[in-house]
Amino acid sequence: MSGDEVELLRELFELHSTWRGQPLSQRREYYERADAAFGGPGVAPGELVAVGECTAEWVLPLRPGSPVLLYFHGGSYTMGSAASHRHLVRELGEVCGASALAVDYRRAPEAPFPAAVTDAVACYRYLLDRGVPSDRIFFAGDSAGAGITVATMLALREAGVAQPGAGVCISPWTDLTCGFDSHRTRAARDPVLDGADLREMAALYHAGTDPRHPQVSPAFAELSGLPPLLIQVGTEEILFDDARALAARVEAAGGPVRLEEWPDMFHVWHYYFPVLAEARAAIAAIGSFVAEVLADAPAEAGPGRR
Repeated sequence: MSGDEVELLRELFELHSTWRGQPLSQRREYYERADAAFGGPGVAPGELVAVGECTAEWVLPLRPGSPVLLYFHGGSYTMGSAASHRHLVRELGEVCGASALAVDYRRAPEAPFPAAVTDAVACYRYLLDRGVPSDRIFFAGDSAGAGITVATMLALREAGVAQPGAGVCISPWTDLTCGFDSHRTRAARDPVLDGADLREMAALYHAGTDPRHPQVSPAFAELSGLPPLLIQVGTEEILFDDARALAARVEAAGGPVRLEEWPDMFHVWHYYFPVLAEARAAIAAIGSFVAEVLADAPAEAGPGRR
């Protein structure tokens, strides 16, 4: 990283730490304005659609024949939205040559598990009903959204619905017991996440459901029958072991998975792509993965494969 990049990121991390102990309503407000820190004009809102009990936003409109990115934002299951991640969703969609639908799933504590997964499944079915073939859809999400990515695949498997063509997990939070070693061994190295804060958010989300439930903590799930997964994690994250455990579970089930461990990177560094070269490189790697996996999928839209 250049000196200017380091200084800007340091300022962002310091700002991030100041709002950690604030009421959730204020933290949500901050999150909605986070992308303004990059000084750009922002990304104009796209078309909103009502799907079941949630809404979703076409950050990049549906184009016949294009693959479709279905994106689940991060925010510890309690914060974030399509708006807070619009700049990242747009960049991912453009790099992947895809239309992009960002899901505003219901959040805890107002709507704890399984509301977010229910909403994610509903949005996937919405795409199928629009005539998008399942193997032309790929899921992606960061942090909690990466957990939703895998949890949704498990819910689809349980319901007998065809899987999407691929999945991308950015800095995945897959163990809501927060018990892996990296929560301790990397606590002083992670400039973004705090273990106590994560445990508090986890309790709001699972709200009495066993935190080892497979759709709450996919790191403990049986993960056979999933589409190819790309997992990207930074070496400085307290969620480093969450990513490794997820990859190990997919491998144990005989599934296709690619784990990328990015040296010196922090939680969801992709979010900072306007000012960080490593973020742009990680997004380019996602584009290459999606192109490779979806290469054999039919380009013409037709009835959704179920």
